Amino acid sequence: MERRTLLGTAAVTIAAPLLAPFPAHQSPSDGRQAATLRLATTAFRRLDGSTASRHLQEPVLAHLRLAQIVTSETEDQEQKRRLAAVGSEAASLAGWLAWDIGDHGSARTWYGAAVKAARSSGDRLLAAYQLGSLGQFEAHVGNAAQGLSLVQQARRQLTDRPMAIATAWLLAIEALAYATSGDRKAADLALVESARSADRVAAEASPPWPWVFAFTPTKVAAARLSCGARLGLPEWVTAVQDEAAQALASGHEKQRALLMLDLAAGYLAGGKIDGAFSLATRALQTGVRYRSGRIVGRAREIRRAYPSVNPPKVIRDFDDRLHDVYL
Repeated sequence: MERRTLLGTAAVTIAAPLLAPFPAHQSPSDGRQAATLRLATTAFRRLDGSTASRHLQEPVLAHLRLAQIVTSETEDQEQKRRLAAVGSEAASLAGWLAWDIGDHGSARTWYGAAVKAARSSGDRLLAAYQLGSLGQFEAHVGNAAQGLSLVQQARRQLTDRPMAIATAWLLAIEALAYATSGDRKAADLALVESARSADRVAAEASPPWPWVFAFTPTKVAAARLSCGARLGLPEWVTAVQDEAAQALASGHEKQRALLMLDLAAGYLAGGKIDGAFSLATRALQTGVRYRSGRIVGRAREIRRAYPSVNPPKVIRDFDDRLHDVYL
């Protein structure tokens, strides 16, 4: 069976229990069209945790093109706005996949398309989410100033009383951008505020966004771990290691590997060479299995942080694995 056929079948299998025939008095143009397209995006997102991004990229881009075509052919303005929101979500997923592959140019293109479509939808919360997603990408790849600017733009999209979950998430991205720039104090303040907002999430009603995700104190702990790794602060990493354990046990293997590499960076900063490269080797294996340029690139960053010309065996073994990787 061809790969695209297999993936298409898997997506339909995931979405099928949620789909039902249109009642006789309704047509797809009354809002069901957008809902059905959104189900496909959700199915692809679920596959992302256990499927190489390179395998998902082609069907996701085809799905995005379909959403764009359906939107362009729709005359009803309300329906066009709904479909623009669906297209925004699909473009954001395409950006995420390109980032994982290591294609930063395409990632920016698709995240930018997601922001533009979100604005066309008139959904300010969706626009904030997409601006924050682009800001998160820029912070991770080292563009701290741009990441902070995008977070500020995202905040301006929210109301005077933004939801705690949105605030907590944006503050975590802000902290990462500050950590990337080397500003320990600002990163710490942002993380403290993120934790306070995360504590308020449970008291709120479920957020009115279809792309909702959990943002708990565990996520804040994982963010502090990542910030500590970038700042070279092993005390930050070890202080939250137990609290972030749930994230380290995540079923999303690629995300777990990235967090393991942050933990490895923290160990390395604390002089725990064997532990650092033992973790990095396990994460690298995941990166190779899923052909993730993002994971392999992060593994290379950690190796560059230990420039010894006569490294111990655990690093030589890591080098042997890394030298054979061509993505």
